[in-house]
Amino acid sequence: MSSDLRTRPQADPHPALSYAQRPGPVDENPARRRDLAVTIGLFAALVSALLPVLPVVQPGGWMLGAVILAGLILAAGYLARRRRIPAVGVSLIEAALWVMFMTGVFLNSTAILWVIPTLDTFAEVSALVDRAVIEIANGSAPLDVSPSLSILIVGAMGLLAIIVDHVVLTARMPLLASVGIIAVSLIPSIAVPGDLDVMAFVLLAASILFLIRAETSSRVPPLARAVERSAGVPATAIGIGAIAVIVALVATPLLPAPIPRTGAGVGNGPGIDASLQLGDDLRRPIEIEVMRVRTSGSEAPYLRATTLSRFDGAVWEPDNVRTEPLDRDGDLGALDIDDDVRLVESTTDVEVVNLASIWAPIPYPARSVTGLEGGWVRVPYNRTVVSQAGTAQGQQYEVVADTPRPTLEQIRATSADSAEQREELTALPEDLPPVIAETAATVTAGAGNDYDALIALQRWFRGSEFRYSLSAPVEEGFDGSGAEAVASFLEVKEGYCIHFASAFALMARTLDMPTRIVVGYLPGVPTAERIDDETVYSVPSSLLHAWPEVHFQGIGWIGFEPTNGLGNPTSFLPASVAPGQVGAPGETDPQPSASPSTGPSGGPLDAEDPRAGETAGDAVRMVNPLPTLGAVLAILLLLAVPALVREVRRRQLAAAAENGDSAAAWMTVQDAAIDVGIAVPASESPRAFAARLVADHGAPAHELGVLARAIERASYASSAVAGYWHGNDVADAAAAVRAALLRTAPPARRVLAVVAPRSLIIRPGSAYAAGAGARVRAR
Repeated sequence: MSSDLRTRPQADPHPALSYAQRPGPVDENPARRRDLAVTIGLFAALVSALLPVLPVVQPGGWMLGAVILAGLILAAGYLARRRRIPAVGVSLIEAALWVMFMTGVFLNSTAILWVIPTLDTFAEVSALVDRAVIEIANGSAPLDVSPSLSILIVGAMGLLAIIVDHVVLTARMPLLASVGIIAVSLIPSIAVPGDLDVMAFVLLAASILFLIRAETSSRVPPLARAVERSAGVPATAIGIGAIAVIVALVATPLLPAPIPRTGAGVGNGPGIDASLQLGDDLRRPIEIEVMRVRTSGSEAPYLRATTLSRFDGAVWEPDNVRTEPLDRDGDLGALDIDDDVRLVESTTDVEVVNLASIWAPIPYPARSVTGLEGGWVRVPYNRTVVSQAGTAQGQQYEVVADTPRPTLEQIRATSADSAEQREELTALPEDLPPVIAETAATVTAGAGNDYDALIALQRWFRGSEFRYSLSAPVEEGFDGSGAEAVASFLEVKEGYCIHFASAFALMARTLDMPTRIVVGYLPGVPTAERIDDETVYSVPSSLLHAWPEVHFQGIGWIGFEPTNGLGNPTSFLPASVAPGQVGAPGETDPQPSASPSTGPSGGPLDAEDPRAGETAGDAVRMVNPLPTLGAVLAILLLLAVPALVREVRRRQLAAAAENGDSAAAWMTVQDAAIDVGIAVPASESPRAFAARLVADHGAPAHELGVLARAIERASYASSAVAGYWHGNDVADAAAAVRAALLRTAPPARRVLAVVAPRSLIIRPGSAYAAGAGARVRAR
């Protein structure tokens, strides 16, 4: 071993610094400024992570409250650290500030001096949080702003600020905090999938990159920062960050869209989205069982959840009408039916297996509902039941229904009219596309009464001109229930239940008939199980459905089934046929002749749909490989980014070393050691580190001797001597040592050194570079 490696001069706190670059007396202001930069970056990251919530919750005071609380907490933490308060004290101060802010803003009525919480305050918090969970579980985006949602969002933002402040500024783990912030920002997008918000993504990415850079820079010694600046590392980092953002923006459209569950919710099981966004619910590859039903009737009934009567031209809105307490007997009130109309009684038992909905699906028209547990109320207008403080999940209840069975002559003699005279039942937007009314008039031209006109519409929709399709509305750009979507549907003649139901309802309104749309479930699929001699039907999530209803004076609401390929069309028996005859098409509610078949997408398929006869092999051959290939290429490119960044840094250091910069050459060796898992502690001198590399890792002694002498001369000699040019010796020596370290490293470590170089995030002399189990020889 070279004698140059056996003696050690007095240790220097800045072994990699040239004499001219050594810092003077310690100045705390730069450290304070760096901590301030980290705090600002952290605040920007938190605000950016809050932006994806805007499409989920209507903008309101919660946004300002969350931003102010996060800013106050981070500012308090920064000021407390300037006072050298211990980390535990800083967290306690931030927690106390969080409690006072939340109490003073949201809960001051039950607090002492408006900011000190009491037992009543905690009870109020529990109730508000429970209410917020129910609103999230059963609402549809964007949710209306409420005190319960506001306190949940603002409070969560404050807690997140406390946690990431500790992780970044106390534990010094910015990457961990960044992962947490990104995960939080993704939650709204997962709950309510939609188009990429480019601005929010760019802001989040920029703030995360700034945060990591600011925190990492705060721990780098002065010389290292000078070398990085001279080597153009900041500019390189900005360039790499920009490339990563651009790659993500380009690759994201190629990735398959996430498939949401039915509705939006945090409860167990899917929900029911009453905004008629049922296409996303049906276009999912996996279905689950939501209910099990058995009935005394001849066939399983349709199960309604709620109704939608108000149409503003763009969306159908759920009915928000008077509710009444549901008494112990579950009485829903008497039906307003003429005495001469026959009623058929049936009893249906429903077991909710996997459905987080505020509505309990029941047959129509229900007379009584018993067995529900919790706070439930009845809605007289549409004879449904709704929960005030829970969901239908896990409920078992019994429904008694009295279904009107008018004769064909009776319903033909009755006009489609509403005794309630609700204007919203016949209202049409002023800009309704003319094709809707013109088509309705053409299809019903030969009808002599309202019922025959509706039957003509139903028959037309279920004819050979129309086709059930889940993909056509998306491909053609009319995936919705608005007036323009209906007009496009009538032209393309392909769609699913909401298109058929919306078109039928609007066309009936152009004929002055009161209509509404029902959201619920198609009749279930019969199973082999029987209870009390009644067949048990299974209702999967793919049977979520929408259908129109028309009100007839003295008979009530009559459901029609215009959706092509689903259920049986509505029709009634003439008086000459004996009442109750099984098998005749005399059901008021549309009933299925057979269980709807389900395709690979999980949604029902039209019997005439060519895809219905597709084999699994055909489906595989039809898959477009380009999105998958693009996603794979994007992932490979992202995985290659660390190696590219490391190579750029190595070349920059090599170029500086060739110009005689011994610090750059020495840093090349340190980075290579970190990449292959060798400890680089701050307490070890260059000579001792070189000796350990030779003895323990087979590094070349001569080249390390050259490097050790060069860095010692740069660190300890006078400025005139330190500026001595070493030629290419240090550059060649550094390259030889790096190659030797990679060559002698284990194969797995060698691969990681290239693919995921640790030196990009771990700097020489840091706690992570010291190596917990590393063997450091004293020299």
